[in-house]
Amino acid sequence: MLRDVSPRTAAVLCYVPLLGWVAAIVVLASPRFLRDRIARLHAFQGLYLFVAWLLVEMVVKPLAWIGEAPGPARAIGGLLHLAVFGAWIFMLIKTSQGEFYSLPVLGELAERSVAEQRQP
Repeated sequence: MLRDVSPRTAAVLCYVPLLGWVAAIVVLASPRFLRDRIARLHAFQGLYLFVAWLLVEMVVKPLAWIGEAPGPARAIGGLLHLAVFGAWIFMLIKTSQGEFYSLPVLGELAERSVAEQRQP
């Protein structure tokens, strides 16, 4: 099944909002993409975007309910979710056009993750 998926298509799938983490794990676990640095980089970057989404969901949003100013905290949580969602869409478009873009913090983390997994 993965033999028919091009590295570019696999990379694009890693940025599907809220579902890309599944594609990212498949890309990272698949022997087919073991030596494809770009596909793995996109997989890590997509996975880290999902982790950012989860952090907002599990850390920022609950703070809105226990803080003294729930309105601003909810607004901040909403803006952070919007930023992550926007990054997903931006990366989905860039990757589908064959362009490579490294997100500021997550891209560097993805680069390090790919470098650490380099095969001998």
